[in-house]
Amino acid sequence: MGRRALVLAISVIGLGCVGVREEVGEMFTTPTPGADLASPQELPRELNKINLQDYIIEPPDVLLINAIRIVPKPPYRIGPLDTMLIQARAPLTPGELAGEYVVEPDGRVNLGPRYGSVPVSGLTVDEARTAVEKQLKELLADPTVYVAPLRTQPLQQIAGEHLVRPDGQVSLGSYGLVRVCGMTTTQAKQAVEAHLRQYLQDPEVAIDVMSFNSKLYYVIFDGGGAGQQVYRLPVTGNETVLDAIGQVNGLSPVSSKHHIWVARPAPSDCGPQILPVDWVGISTRGTTDTNYQIFPGDRIYVKANVMVTVDTFLARFLSPMERVLGFTLLGSGVVRDLQLYPASRFASGGVGGGAP
Repeated sequence: MGRRALVLAISVIGLGCVGVREEVGEMFTTPTPGADLASPQELPRELNKINLQDYIIEPPDVLLINAIRIVPKPPYRIGPLDTMLIQARAPLTPGELAGEYVVEPDGRVNLGPRYGSVPVSGLTVDEARTAVEKQLKELLADPTVYVAPLRTQPLQQIAGEHLVRPDGQVSLGSYGLVRVCGMTTTQAKQAVEAHLRQYLQDPEVAIDVMSFNSKLYYVIFDGGGAGQQVYRLPVTGNETVLDAIGQVNGLSPVSSKHHIWVARPAPSDCGPQILPVDWVGISTRGTTDTNYQIFPGDRIYVKANVMVTVDTFLARFLSPMERVLGFTLLGSGVVRDLQLYPASRFASGGVGGGAP
C-alpha cells in the first residue's frame, strides 16, 4: 500500500521529475532534492492500477447536497401563511375561539368579526400569545390563550444539485454562498454545515460529487501538417491508454501506430515526462507494459504518419507554384491565340466573305 501511494504521489503530485528519452526509449530520472522517487517500472499500468487521491472539488463540478437535519434556530418566528392553533378560555360561546388560523399575507391573523385581526408576523409564539391576549382583553375579562404553530412555510430548499461557480462557491439560496473549491467532499460538508449554523439549529448535510467536470485528460491527434484535433475527456480513475483511444473511436486515418506517447504534466523546473506507447503491442498482442493508467491532466499525443506529413508539406509548397505556372501558361496561350487570329482570318478571306 505504501509503495502504491508513493507511485501516485510521483505520478500526480510530481514530487520529482520522471521522463522518457523519446529518441532511444530509455527512462531517465532528474531527482528533486529531498524527493524519494520510485522506479519508472512501477508506473501504474493496466494490470497494476492504483486509486486516485481524494477528489478535490473545483469549478465546474456539480455537487449533490442532501439535507439530513434542517431545523430553524430557536426561537421560531411566525411568518405569513403559517397555520396557527389558537384556543382561548374565557366566558365565550363554546368553540367560538378555538381552531386553526392562517396568518394572512399582511402578517395578521383574523380572529373573526367580533375580535378582529392581530399582527403576529415576525413574533415568537410567546409574543403572539401575548398579542392575542391583549386583543381579547379589550372585550373579555381575564382571557387565557394558547397558541402553537401547526404548519409552517417550508424552509429554503438546500437539497439538490449545486454547480460550483467560477468563483469556487456554491449557492444555498437565501442562506448565501459557501466556498468549496479546493476541498474534498468531507471538508465541503464541514464548510456547508458551519455556514448553515448561522441560520439553523445543528444542521447536518451529506455531500457527494454528481458530475466530475473539473478533472480531464486530453487526446491530441496530429493532422500531418493540417492542424490538430484535441479531445477533452473526463477522468473516471480507471482509464488506460487503450480506453482513451477507444473513447475517440480509435486512431485517425493519418495516424502513425509507432509514434504515440503520454505527456504527463510536470513542474516547470523539471524535464518533460514522456511515456512512449507501443500501440501495436497493446492492440495486437495484448501487452500491458505501455498501457499506462491515465491521470488528470495527461496528454495522449498521436503523431501523424510521416509520409502524410511530407505529402501535406509538398502539396502546400508546390500548390502556389502550380497556380502561378497555370496562370502564366493560360495567359501566354491567350496572347498567342490573339496574335494568330488576324492572320488566320485573312487567310480564310474574312468572316462571311470570299476571296476578292
